[in-house]
Amino acid sequence: MKVGVIGVGRMGLAVARRLVSRGLEVSGWDVDDMREQSLAGVGARWCARPAEVVANSDVILSIVTDDAAVRWLFENPDGLLSSPVSGKLFVEMSTVQPETIRRVARSVESASGRLLGAPVLGTIPSVEEGKLFVLAGGAQEDIERSRTVLAHLAREVLHLGPLGAGNAMKLIVNLSMAAYLQTLAEGLALGAEEGLTIPQMLDVLGQAPTANPWLATKRPVLLGGPATLTLDLAALRKDVLNAVTTGSVNGVAMPMASGILSALSAAVVAGHGPEDLGIHPQFFRNRMVRRSGDASK
Repeated sequence: MKVGVIGVGRMGLAVARRLVSRGLEVSGWDVDDMREQSLAGVGARWCARPAEVVANSDVILSIVTDDAAVRWLFENPDGLLSSPVSGKLFVEMSTVQPETIRRVARSVESASGRLLGAPVLGTIPSVEEGKLFVLAGGAQEDIERSRTVLAHLAREVLHLGPLGAGNAMKLIVNLSMAAYLQTLAEGLALGAEEGLTIPQMLDVLGQAPTANPWLATKRPVLLGGPATLTLDLAALRKDVLNAVTTGSVNGVAMPMASGILSALSAAVVAGHGPEDLGIHPQFFRNRMVRRSGDASK
């Protein structure tokens, strides 16, 4: 099986490494030419253009930053569709709006190719262990074909419905995570102003009905320690913005999500965009609490 990987940042590179280790022939491309050496280092072939990846692959996975990048890949004259794609299956794994997936699928299908929207739940260790959870939307036959590749990466490929269904579900997941993060940030700030310590509050929250594995894994950074990057604040902000946009398109009022978007935007503007999302409660306490006698706030 010949597989292409488009976008070899941290996640894409982990995907390429995993597929090579499972005996698949992998070709890859990234907009950043400096990643050629990293891709070669995991045993995959670097391609100079996206179309070259398509020409050398049966199934092409794409994992890129945002909706604009996805549209560029499938709509730019030098993008993926500049090579013949008849019979090729594209598995688009980025976290983007459902409408973006439906839009690029029309371009792929008009060129006689096939496309799935298949964002994932999981981090780099999940990739390395083959334990991603794939939220797939698309035709049943395309889902089944994708399993020949995704089985090496995922513990489950869940078919949620037509194109866009998996992307909608991923936005819901990340919106709920952002809501918990913002609630945690505000709660810890409130408690700190009332004289509670961060360790005290985390100990109690760890035993509360709302306790969850995410809170346990983020405890070190919430206590002020170093963070292992899982999802950066800029990416989470983008996902919440996509959720709000999708809500607007569908006539769904999202006042809470809009407030969360405002808080995350403040953190990104303050320079925390590249940092792990676990830094957000500390930023909130430091920059978004008005203390008596502090006229600057």
